[in-house]
Amino acid sequence: MNGVVYFNGPVQTGDFTFAERPGKAAGIRLAEALNSLLEVGPAPHLWNTVTLAGDVRHRGAKDRDVVGRQQREERTVAAKYAPGPAPAGGLLTDTTPCVAALALEITRALLAAGTLAVREMTVRLCAACGHMTGTVAADDCHSCGYDATRRARRALLVFDRAAHGPVLEREDFHAAGARTPAHLLNTAHNTPPVLVLSRTRDHGVSLAPLGLEGMVLDPRAGLHVAVLAAAAEVGAVQPVMTVTENAAANVAAYGASFRRHGSMRLRYALHGRIPYDAAAQDRLYEVHRAEALRELFTDWYLPLCAARERAGVSAARLPALLKFLRRAHLARPATPPGEVLAELRHRAAAGDMRWVMDARALACALADRENTTEPTVGPQRGAP
Repeated sequence: MNGVVYFNGPVQTGDFTFAERPGKAAGIRLAEALNSLLEVGPAPHLWNTVTLAGDVRHRGAKDRDVVGRQQREERTVAAKYAPGPAPAGGLLTDTTPCVAALALEITRALLAAGTLAVREMTVRLCAACGHMTGTVAADDCHSCGYDATRRARRALLVFDRAAHGPVLEREDFHAAGARTPAHLLNTAHNTPPVLVLSRTRDHGVSLAPLGLEGMVLDPRAGLHVAVLAAAAEVGAVQPVMTVTENAAANVAAYGASFRRHGSMRLRYALHGRIPYDAAAQDRLYEVHRAEALRELFTDWYLPLCAARERAGVSAARLPALLKFLRRAHLARPATPPGEVLAELRHRAAAGDMRWVMDARALACALADRENTTEPTVGPQRGAP
């Protein structure tokens, strides 16, 4: 069994490729960099396909009668990497059979324990398509665009957070040596006292086996299950999900009951956004005579820096970071000192990212990286 293994927070499918929007791959690249350092084999890339936007896209597609939703999602995800190879660790979505099976297993156990419940509540349904818009009046239906809703009573899967303690604590973050953002704890604690975990979607983990016909598990819970399923696949007992602060604020409360399974406990590793538009400027590499380090800088070092600078990497910092990487690259030893490499791996496993600005540790990490085979994300590594 592996100890700590990093997984990307499932990326929401949409109309983009990694070549067009490299920032979408930041969490994937961060997880790859840390897993390689920890000598962990390639982990699967995780995707969130249970989206209302995906429902709308599929319904409006001309080939919807010949291409099923599952197949469409598989094609959409594969296209993110084209024309490059698929990831070495494979792909996993929040509706993959092993994820769906685990989601139902966990949900049944939580219902039996009384942590979750099926409760009848008053909700608002779109008067045209029946989509559940929420528990309060809404504007236009996001599913079909109709502008009127009706009241109805529906049985829902719910989590009464007031009865089960905090939904997010400092221990849920994997961040040795880093300050836990208080605003994330406050956001989670200020969510509604009763969280609805069942949604109306055309695609998702069906809750029909639990008596909730026409409903699926809320994707904010399901993406946590995807990480747990991926962890089980690679034998990890301490899965760590790379995620931005904004994403964590949106999903953490809904994943409160889905961060544990058996001996596994999921934690979050926060990372900031990367200014890839600025990092794509040729002049940056010409000025610092670092054209040969462009791919290393954008695909490896900047994701690691984003885990240290969780509020986001400033574009103004790029020249200094590139110069620092260049000096460390020139100083990298032929063979990393054993004691330095061991300490570096210990810090990476603990979530202590201060080493990325430690010249000796970074040089050691670069030397170690040269002895490993790098997985490929997207058609052109480093291209924005």
